[in-house]
Amino acid sequence: MSIMVVTNKSATWNAKMFLAFAAIYILWGATFLAIRVAVLEIPPFFTAGVRFFTAGACLYVFMKARGVPSPTRLHWRNLTIVAICMFVLTYGALFWAQQYVTSSVTAVIEATLPITTILLEVFVFRTLRLQRRLAAGVILGFCGVAILLFHNPGQQLALVPCLVILAAGVAWSFGAVLSGRLALPQSKPLTAGCEMMIGGAVLLLLSALTGELHPFPHITPRAAAALAYLISCGSLIAYTAYVWLLGKLPATRVASHAYVNPIVAVALGYFLAGELVTTRTVLASTLVIGSVFLILSKPTHAEL
Repeated sequence: MSIMVVTNKSATWNAKMFLAFAAIYILWGATFLAIRVAVLEIPPFFTAGVRFFTAGACLYVFMKARGVPSPTRLHWRNLTIVAICMFVLTYGALFWAQQYVTSSVTAVIEATLPITTILLEVFVFRTLRLQRRLAAGVILGFCGVAILLFHNPGQQLALVPCLVILAAGVAWSFGAVLSGRLALPQSKPLTAGCEMMIGGAVLLLLSALTGELHPFPHITPRAAAALAYLISCGSLIAYTAYVWLLGKLPATRVASHAYVNPIVAVALGYFLAGELVTTRTVLASTLVIGSVFLILSKPTHAEL
């Protein structure tokens, strides 16, 4: 069985789909640096909460003003489940970890999203067979992550945050797969707005409970600019495009952004933030991105 057969989704490529992929490839790639800039100056849960609640509320109000029907009670329940996975568990952990991990390393670890998605499809939802090609991709990808984490003595103290980022990717993959199986509002922008709004509200509550709001954070112009980018480009544009694509293609195909985002993030981290790019980082990136290409490549007739 191929990945495309799993969810019975197909779509004809058009200008909208091209622009949507461009948004999640480029704009999301730049969010890693923006997150790093923001969380070095303002608390992580507060940053994530403001980002998603603001973006989600704006999108929700906009769609309601256009006459889109409100979600049903079942929709709200399912939206909350997805929001907990994809925002609270994923971004709460990611924003916290990026206080200690560079944007380049974070992006490489996050590139394992298609790998964890495949593992969930195979072992949890049992909708896909673990073919040799997929197994090779999984092994190759995690070898890349292992090189990144365990072969740099100078960054041993960042091991726990790196593992937290890896776990956050599992939560995102779980939410992405669930979003294609649960009953959600027909309007993809409304769905995106609701999920971000719920996730942002929970993150802000978590921020208050962990004492981040005492005293209230001082937002510098630099942090404000990073936060504005995260709200507008990272959430309102890119995440809406991501949710729209999930309605057109399987989660594993949409997850192809994972092998472009690291390239964008590493380049921006190097040229704009002066982040060190070592031979080890390049090797790990090559293995991870190569594994994603292998996983998302079209299967041969023998694998169908």
